[in-house]
Amino acid sequence: MSSLLETKIAARQHALREQGLLRQRKVLSVDRPLNTNASTSSPRFVFEGRAYVNFSSNDYLGLSRVPELADALHLGAQTYGVGSGASPLVTGYSDAHLALERELCDLTGHEAALLFCSGFSANTALMKTLFDQQDIVVADKLVHASIIDGLQDSGAQLKRFLHNSLESAERLLARNQTSALITESVFSMDGDCAPIAQLSALCRQHHAWLVVDDAHGFAVLDGYHNAEAAKLIDVQVVTFGKALGCQGAAVLGSQALIDFLVSNAREYIYSTALSPANAALALAATQYSTAHPELQQKLLENIALFKQLCREANVPLLGSDTAIQPLIIGDALQTLQVAEELRAAGIWVGAIRPPTVPVGSARLRITLTAAHAAEDIATCVAQLAQVLSRVGVPLVTERQATDDHR
Repeated sequence: MSSLLETKIAARQHALREQGLLRQRKVLSVDRPLNTNASTSSPRFVFEGRAYVNFSSNDYLGLSRVPELADALHLGAQTYGVGSGASPLVTGYSDAHLALERELCDLTGHEAALLFCSGFSANTALMKTLFDQQDIVVADKLVHASIIDGLQDSGAQLKRFLHNSLESAERLLARNQTSALITESVFSMDGDCAPIAQLSALCRQHHAWLVVDDAHGFAVLDGYHNAEAAKLIDVQVVTFGKALGCQGAAVLGSQALIDFLVSNAREYIYSTALSPANAALALAATQYSTAHPELQQKLLENIALFKQLCREANVPLLGSDTAIQPLIIGDALQTLQVAEELRAAGIWVGAIRPPTVPVGSARLRITLTAAHAAEDIATCVAQLAQVLSRVGVPLVTERQATDDHR
C-alpha cells in the first residue's frame, strides 16, 4: 500500500503530464572543446547524440565560452582553491569577494555590495530581511518568483500595479504609505523594459525606495547601467549568470543597507560563501564586458536581424527590443509540439508554460546572443515559420493576462 506522500506525488505528476506542464531535466554535453575557434558558429550543445543550435540561453554576450575567462577561473582556483570553505561571516569572505564588490560599486555608483550564490537567493534574502509586517510594498504585476517568495516570507503587505503602468503605480503610491516599489529592468518572460527613470521620479515624490531586479539588464542595457545608476535606483540586484556568463549575484545599495543585510539576512549568514574563484571570474567577466563594447553592439545587430526576418516571414512577436523574444502560442501542449518540431530541425528554444506564465499565454521564449551567427538566425526564423504554418497554431500577438503568474 502506498504512503500518503507517494500517492500525492504520483497524482500530481500525472496531472502535470496530462496538462503538458511536467518539467523534466535533459542531460546536455558540449559540442566542441573550449580551446577551438567558437567565433565561427552559433552556441551549440549535444543532446542524445545530436547537435542543436541553442536559442534558449541567457548567456547574452557569449562570455561563458570565452577562453580568457576560462583562464581567469583557472587562475582563481589555483590562487584560492575551488571553494570558500565557510560562510562569509566565518572565514568565507576573501579579498577576491571584496574586489568584485568594489568593481560593481564603481560601475553603478552604489556605496556597497553584498554577494550571493544566485540571483534567486539574493532576491529572497533582500525581500524577507528588509521588509516585515509593518511595510507596504508596491510591485509590478510581473516581477520574478524569487521576489514574490521573499515578500510572502517577509509578511509585508504586497500591492501589485499593472505591468509597466506608471498610472497604476502612482495610484498605489498615492493611496498607501509605501516603503518601496519593486520592478525589473528587463522582464524575463516578455523581454520588455521598465520605465526606470519615471518610476524613480514617482518614488522620490512619494518617499519610497526603488528596488530593481537587474538580472536581465546588467551588462547589456545602456542608460542607467553606469556610475549614475545609484542616483535613480536605491537597491539594485545584479546577477552574474546572464550577460556575464558565470555564477552568482549581488545586492547593491547604501552602506547602511548592506550592513543591515550582513547582520540579518539568514541566506547570507548561514550559507557557504560564493567561491573566491567564482568571484574572481565574475570580476574578470565584468571587466571583459566593459572592455568589449562590440559585444553589446553585435547583440543589438542580432536582435534587429531576428526581428526583421520575423516580420518578413509574418511571424508575430510580442514587441520586445531586447535579447528575449517571446512568441505567444497560448496552449501549453501546442507550445510543446512547436518546440519539439523545431528541435527536429536542430533548433532548440524554450517552451514556457504555466505557472511561469499565465494560463493561456504559453510561449516560445527565443533568446539571442552576441555569439549567434547570422545564418543560424535566418535558419531559426525559416524553420519557425514553416513549423507554425504546418502545425496551424492560432497565434496570439497581444498580452493575454495580467494575473499573478509566478
